[in-house]
Amino acid sequence: MVLGFVGLVGYATLSDYRPDPTALVFEKQDAKAISIQKNYKFLIWNIGYGGLGRDMDFFYDGGKQVRPTRQIVEENISAIETFIARQNDIDFFLFQEVDQKSKRSYSVDGYLKIEKLFPQFHSSFGKNYDVFFVPVPPTDPLGSVLSGLQTLARFEPVSVIRHSFPGNYAWPQGLFMLDRCFLVSRYLLETGKELLVINTHNSAYDDGSLRSNQMAYLKNFLIQEYEKGNYVIVGGDWNQCPPNFNPEFRLNPMDNENRMDIEKDYLPEWNWAYDRKIPTNRRLVAPYDQKTTLTTVIDFFLVSPNIEVKQVQGIYLDFEHSDHHPVKLEVSLK
Repeated sequence: MVLGFVGLVGYATLSDYRPDPTALVFEKQDAKAISIQKNYKFLIWNIGYGGLGRDMDFFYDGGKQVRPTRQIVEENISAIETFIARQNDIDFFLFQEVDQKSKRSYSVDGYLKIEKLFPQFHSSFGKNYDVFFVPVPPTDPLGSVLSGLQTLARFEPVSVIRHSFPGNYAWPQGLFMLDRCFLVSRYLLETGKELLVINTHNSAYDDGSLRSNQMAYLKNFLIQEYEKGNYVIVGGDWNQCPPNFNPEFRLNPMDNENRMDIEKDYLPEWNWAYDRKIPTNRRLVAPYDQKTTLTTVIDFFLVSPNIEVKQVQGIYLDFEHSDHHPVKLEVSLK
């Protein structure tokens, strides 16, 4: 057993996915410019790789289960596809926890399935989890994982670049954890400036230090881009609440356990867009129960001061097929 463990850690160390600080995913310098005079609609959703529906608890969150049956995963992914396919008015989709080939989702390629829903859209992928074998829990290991962020857009970008967030868990734990990132898609505007659409998925289960460092890194990037005159929208799963968050949930209890809020003066002139009445995430310590399951808002948008928020709406799906709810946003560019 000792030799087996040493061998596992040794191979994991040698094969560890070590992404560069930045990686070019797509580039087309002559991409067609898009209008600054129309409204744009966005949708964010952590789809939980189809494995975290309402009947699921999860060992990482204090539950007991590792994965549901293949049938349940396929049913969840099919339902997620159906919902997405109906969103014909959305210009930009930002998804998190999209598996390409993982044991936890029975090697179902969620990325390809979503891409096929809108064949006329541009699709890009930012890998943030690539481990040949996750050895926990020991009695039923999570196994291989290949997963990441997916951005679908009605328009062709000038470029898509994966940016690595700084820091990770210490060795050897870090060998089996996500390599967090944000995916930056740039769209040329008719004015010559750019619209940046950023898909993010920040750390979870840490003591807060990883998320703090990630937020500092992202802040510097956002300031630089805004100072160039560009328009910036960040959306995704932040794994923390927006600044000064005060919910108005009507159906669910609020989750204040180990709560972490983004600092209130993070970017004072920027706007946080979220629906305070609709929770976007639930605890996975037990199967979902509307009366007792703790819920919160950790999926939302951040927009630069030169963008006007027209509407933001959480979509309540009763956590049927994912432990997250989607959120819609409509904006205009000033």
